Amino acid sequence: MTEEQPERPDRERDDRTGRAAARNRMQNQARYVDLQIQQAMARGDFDNLPGAGKPIQGLGTQHDPDWWVKQLIEREKVTGVLPPALQLRKDDAELDAHLDELHTPAEVREEVEEFNARVIKARYTPVDGPPLITQPRDVDAEVEAWRARRAAQHTRPQSPPAKPEQEQRRKRSWFRR
Repeated sequence: MTEEQPERPDRERDDRTGRAAARNRMQNQARYVDLQIQQAMARGDFDNLPGAGKPIQGLGTQHDPDWWVKQLIEREKVTGVLPPALQLRKDDAELDAHLDELHTPAEVREEVEEFNARVIKARYTPVDGPPLITQPRDVDAEVEAWRARRAAQHTRPQSPPAKPEQEQRRKRSWFRR
């Protein structure tokens, strides 16, 4: 019973396992993958994918080894990964717009005081990155500037409502002109 069976010339044996099945699977792998893709296309798995029909972004530019990190930061909207000095510069540039979103002078005062505390804290910590050039802001001056921007926003004349005749012209399609 321990006699070896003669090998068939039409089937090659795998040297590691002594079986031909593994070798056949590897040889038929491309056909299997193609079959799976065709079946998925028939089911419609590839229909309406995001980016369909659009060029691939970044194709043809120089290779950047950190492309995946940059895309992750952009896609996930990751913030706060800048060195403290640069983050404070960015926050300083965006502070007026952020203050304009607030509703009361107390909120504005609190936000400016928090910004000033971060600037002062960054001054007393060891320099990690570029030098700190951001200055603290005067709280009272910022509250007054916020009030002035808010008053100017409310006194701005609004455009008069469109006349019905103009609205009718806008609703017409292009071929009726």
